[in-house]
Amino acid sequence: MDIINARLRQNPSLYRIRIDNGLFSSIERQNGTLKGSDGQLDANGKLLCAPFIEPHIHLDAALTAGEPEWNHSGTLFEGIERWSQRKPMLSAADIRSRVFKTLNLLINNGVQHIRTHVDTTDPSLLGLHTLCALRDELEDRIDIQVVAFPQEGILSYPDGAKLLESAIEAGADVVGGIPHFEYTRELGEASVKTLIQLALKYDKLVDVHCDETDDPGSRFLEVLAAEALFNDMGSRVTASHTTAMHSYDNAYCSKLFRLLGRSGINFVSCPTESIHLQGRFDTFPKRRGVTRVKELHAAGINVSFGEDSIFDPWYSLGNGRLLRTLDFGLHICQMMGYEDFSHALDFITDNSARTLGIQDSYGIEVGKPASFILLDGEDDYSVLRMQSEVLMSVRKGKVLMQKEPAKVITPALFDI
Repeated sequence: MDIINARLRQNPSLYRIRIDNGLFSSIERQNGTLKGSDGQLDANGKLLCAPFIEPHIHLDAALTAGEPEWNHSGTLFEGIERWSQRKPMLSAADIRSRVFKTLNLLINNGVQHIRTHVDTTDPSLLGLHTLCALRDELEDRIDIQVVAFPQEGILSYPDGAKLLESAIEAGADVVGGIPHFEYTRELGEASVKTLIQLALKYDKLVDVHCDETDDPGSRFLEVLAAEALFNDMGSRVTASHTTAMHSYDNAYCSKLFRLLGRSGINFVSCPTESIHLQGRFDTFPKRRGVTRVKELHAAGINVSFGEDSIFDPWYSLGNGRLLRTLDFGLHICQMMGYEDFSHALDFITDNSARTLGIQDSYGIEVGKPASFILLDGEDDYSVLRMQSEVLMSVRKGKVLMQKEPAKVITPALFDI
């Protein structure tokens, strides 16, 4: 594949890019616009970008909203109750059908890497086995990391710890947890230590639903960060949500950030989901309930954005468009300056690659796998502002998806 007239992020020049044997073989700056020929892909000045990454989603629960009941309160805990009602209805065919539909949404919107949390508080581990099988089946088309996620607790759910370990032995890539949902503070702290020890035993990554609550007294993040620091595994550990941080007082946060920086852990925020689920017990003023993304980012701590849910018991919207999630996140976190806009795609590309631990094989560089998307814009700012379409998705030199740019049929009302 030979690509001409492509723009790269943070660079206004045009580039010619060659792909051989599924790898980027050359990336050269052009002298002006080149005229295309047969066999070449003319990017027409559009932005060629590393693929989008979905670092936090629940594929096993996708497309189940309202089955058998809707989440009327809009709270996290009722969502868990509704999901517990849906679990007995699961089958391998049901999960596969919904996952394929959801993956199509994601792939058509430029996603090529996914980290999915799969519930292990199910004695059959049906979802876990099904997602691991799909991960292996679809590896040529999309990368999937499977998180063994104890939705109803490690120590508060019957045999939760045994089920979690069984899920890891069955092939899960990442160890999960949910300490704020355990019955007591002591059980929450113990659950963090349990999951870290399992990750060490099986040499796995860690991604914890941590402090997903408005309770300022929920402080399991400090336990997770300390365990990551003491066990020298910070870059392999992710704290997802951490919405309680929105309610922490600044004096405590000042101390906490010192630990977070030293630990080296990653963060994932799911802004559309958090602003929907949190603040439900407030009258006015209502909290946003989104973690301190701006402050974490300014402190040099790795943060990325995820969609979390697509039409499930926790969030009844969602469409696979990470650009929408990014737009919401920047608005909610008041990251609306020019510098924020000019590097905005980091939150759904490079930062997420660090979270998933795939940065060595990810990106637009000679010698790396030739995986990219073509966006209908010139840079991060224009893509964000216009919520641009993904025109093409290429994985290791093979086209996964291609679209025609939208055309206006009826002309504008005014001559310019």
